[in-house]
Amino acid sequence: MKKILVPVDFSDFSKYALEVASKLAKQHGSGIVLLHMIGMSDSVLANSELAEEAEAKYFLKLAKDKIKELTGQKYLKGIAVNAIIQNYKDFEEVNKVAQEQDCDLIVMGSHGASGIRELFVGSNTEKVVRSSDLPVMVIKSKPEAFHLQRIVMACDLDLENISVYKKAKQFAESNGASLEMVYVHSAGANFMGRDDVTQRLEAFKQELGKDVNINFYDHNSVEKGILQYCFEKNADLLVIPTHGRKGLARFIVGSLAETVSNHAKIPVMTIRI
Repeated sequence: MKKILVPVDFSDFSKYALEVASKLAKQHGSGIVLLHMIGMSDSVLANSELAEEAEAKYFLKLAKDKIKELTGQKYLKGIAVNAIIQNYKDFEEVNKVAQEQDCDLIVMGSHGASGIRELFVGSNTEKVVRSSDLPVMVIKSKPEAFHLQRIVMACDLDLENISVYKKAKQFAESNGASLEMVYVHSAGANFMGRDDVTQRLEAFKQELGKDVNINFYDHNSVEKGILQYCFEKNADLLVIPTHGRKGLARFIVGSLAETVSNHAKIPVMTIRI
């Protein structure tokens, strides 16, 4: 892992994300790219009136001062940090910056169960996840003792999840963590009998080319089952597959993905299929 992109709005939650990124960077010898999006209107930037020009300069200086303060944190000592300040307003631009900077991972902050605010307002987190070609790790709280030992990947046994499993496995091994998969068996529109699930599991293993242990977990709700399983297993990270620009993985449909991401007590990493 060469570089980690961390979008920051200087809120506590984006600082939590930066601190987690610093721990990963030290472990992998990676650099960190800080991205701050000013979000001023084009009319302000294009207008030559003194008042508008002064406002633009004020916000730019304010951002530079806060970036300087942020990069002075002790936990960033010894890490190569590059700061970028852009006037992006569309959060899909995050992926563009990540590609241009040759990053391998995006780490961002979230308020968690109360919803995603400040930096990632409303659907902005979904925009980042949907547009990102890179894994996105969402941090919910201050990393008092962030250490990856046990990673859980939620899986619907669709063959397209194999690519996600391989990436998650590589990430787990590079961090000295274990990886286990869970399939939540729940009654609903897509309910499958045990025999059907077993056949799907065997097909998954055959396509993967090796035997892997996939845990079955019965629950009346897929999203709550995923969260409950992570809680019972004392997981440090939850991995969820996504379809990128096509939307979220079919077992994470509509508000299901938002529920899982917002209510998880642990960091959540999305990996594009």
